[in-house]
Amino acid sequence: MSIKENLNEIKKSISKNITLVAVSKTKPIEDINIAYKLGQRDFGENKVQELLYKEEVLPDDIRWHFIGNLQTNKVKYLVDKVYLIHSLSSIKLLKKIEDEFSKKNSIANLLIQINIGKEESKGGFLKEDLNNIIIEIEKCNNIKVRGLMAIIPKGSVEENRFYFKEMKAIYDNLSNNTYKNISMEILSMGMTHDYEIALEEGSNLIRIGEGIFGKRNVVGGLTNG
Repeated sequence: MSIKENLNEIKKSISKNITLVAVSKTKPIEDINIAYKLGQRDFGENKVQELLYKEEVLPDDIRWHFIGNLQTNKVKYLVDKVYLIHSLSSIKLLKKIEDEFSKKNSIANLLIQINIGKEESKGGFLKEDLNNIIIEIEKCNNIKVRGLMAIIPKGSVEENRFYFKEMKAIYDNLSNNTYKNISMEILSMGMTHDYEIALEEGSNLIRIGEGIFGKRNVVGGLTNG
């Protein structure tokens, strides 16, 4: 199906209170423009250089989401360029974001990345370590944590549901407490192949790339970084 057909199909299947982030990483400008003209405004990138390039040439009202592993030496380039960083995955990264955003008196909107499957290949905090990052977040002046994000391990429907339920429980628990610089507004979980289960279990932000744009392809003439 075409981008238009894919996007319309997904939008019809989700309620209006769900945020759909179109994962546009490696996708050409033309494809993003098609989705934009259909009303899509939230787009996700996982390479800083690619996000900056697209942010410069595409309309100003696009909300750019950074959804990949963020290196500390790239943080400075995202100040005033990114709507939401989904991958706060270490205290070191938190301190760097605070430092770089404070230089421009700007606020960084973040999601705490939870390594819900305790996978060594993935970044993020174990749920047992959440208190440590919360203590550090409360010391900041230029940080606003707006929720949680997780990429669950690949598995069966039942396994997926288990991890999504566990994420929702963590989210609800944090929602019942009051912290400085932290509010539970966004629970980002669910991608092309599992977003329907994620929504059933309480997700309110889904990240869909292949389901909108088809198989990924490299952006011509652009070096990722």
